[in-house]
Amino acid sequence: MTSTTAGPTGAAPGRSIDTRWRTRDIVVAAVLGVTFGVVFWAWGAAAWPALAPLNGPFPVLQDLFYAVWLVPAVLAPLIVRKPGAALFAEMVAAGLSAFLGSQWGADTLLSGFVQGAAAELIFAFTLYRTWSLPVLAIAAVASAAAAWIHDWAVYYPDVALEIQLARGVAMAISAIVIAAFGSVALVRSLRRAGVLEGFPD
Repeated sequence: MTSTTAGPTGAAPGRSIDTRWRTRDIVVAAVLGVTFGVVFWAWGAAAWPALAPLNGPFPVLQDLFYAVWLVPAVLAPLIVRKPGAALFAEMVAAGLSAFLGSQWGADTLLSGFVQGAAAELIFAFTLYRTWSLPVLAIAAVASAAAAWIHDWAVYYPDVALEIQLARGVAMAISAIVIAAFGSVALVRSLRRAGVLEGFPD
């Protein structure tokens, strides 16, 4: 396959996408996964419980910060732009978080899988050609939707429907702001720092 230099919205028309993973792709996706695995563990152990009082005024305000757990599913594919990057990075992060002692135990792996797979489906739908902010936002919301369904079934089966729907909206907002816009901001910062040499712009 022919490698292309992709712009912010996709590959050059009429040229194929190089779907082969290079060593640098694997290393970068793995490093992102490991980094966010530590973030996930710390977020779940300290930051997330500290945000719980926000639910006092309104029961879903804490979920406006949920998307920290979704960032690898958007950030890794935005950088690597290869099939499987969203799922790979999210699973590495979830696996390390579970290993470090996540309070959710083995279910952390299931959460990572559904979140990464949902984002992966959106990027696959574009044939891994389009990396615009709207696509990133849709992928982030898809990841949040998968997490929302999972959490509803596993942790909140008895919560009132209106609260569940409000949680879904809060998680979607969080996904767009933190996972989509946040990933774009992180990538811009990394490019300015010169650490993404050899990756598509």
